[in-house]
Amino acid sequence: MPEGPAPAPVTQRLRVRYAKRGRLRFTSHRDISRAVERAVRRAGIPVAYSAGFTPHPKISYAGAAATGVASEAEYLEIGLTETRDPARVRADLDAALPPGLDIVDVVPAGAGRGDAPVKPAAFADRLQASEWRIRLDGVAERDAAAAVAAFMAAPEIEVERLTKKGRRRFDVRAAVSVCELDRRAAEAVDAPCAILRMVVRHSTPAVRPDDILTGLRQVADLAPPSPPLVTRLAQGPLDADTGGLADPLDPDREIGLPSGDDAATARGQERPQPGDAASADAVSA
Repeated sequence: MPEGPAPAPVTQRLRVRYAKRGRLRFTSHRDISRAVERAVRRAGIPVAYSAGFTPHPKISYAGAAATGVASEAEYLEIGLTETRDPARVRADLDAALPPGLDIVDVVPAGAGRGDAPVKPAAFADRLQASEWRIRLDGVAERDAAAAVAAFMAAPEIEVERLTKKGRRRFDVRAAVSVCELDRRAAEAVDAPCAILRMVVRHSTPAVRPDDILTGLRQVADLAPPSPPLVTRLAQGPLDADTGGLADPLDPDREIGLPSGDDAATARGQERPQPGDAASADAVSA
């Protein structure tokens, strides 16, 4: 057994939403975790450590996007040995991270609302689905619209992919609750393209945007001439009635002004949205 005092216990858990933008979309998850650990140390955040011969900072990640994919909704949870103001942690951590890894929001885990505290639960359970935007350069809108219609009309679309358990065939159509052409977003870009917006349920095996593009190629021979630009816009609980996603941090928020970028919205300042000029997402090179 290792000698010495036991590590300090966790007194506060913070849930963090961060974005992976621009060129940082090519950063691997391992490199991102290293960058976060360095930023935590640089910012002087009192992170808790595990016990044993090789202590590790108590930072866990949920639903990380694949390398090459930009995201406006990545999540991590960090355990602290001292209670800190979430807004201050957000500012300090954001300043210590490289541009393109941006802290969007920080809330205490299980803070609850008013007199009804919420028992901390597995945060990953709230991430039931993802909303994606896929930019297809060189694809005509009419061709993309026809492919989407064929895809949504199909009862089942099987694709094959190499997984950790070997090559597997699975149905991608069942996981897609929404798939549509986003003409408004396409009008805002400076090159001919089609932009798809889709909501995809998290499943096992996970259905990824490239699996759906494979399905579109199968049913409608849709083959973009260049690699697609993929951005995750949101993750969270799926509303079966509307097909939209709720904010997974909402159950943790306390009554009062929200922290992070949401605080600016509450004060009347417009929050940059994914795809706006103020948001350097996957469309940026």
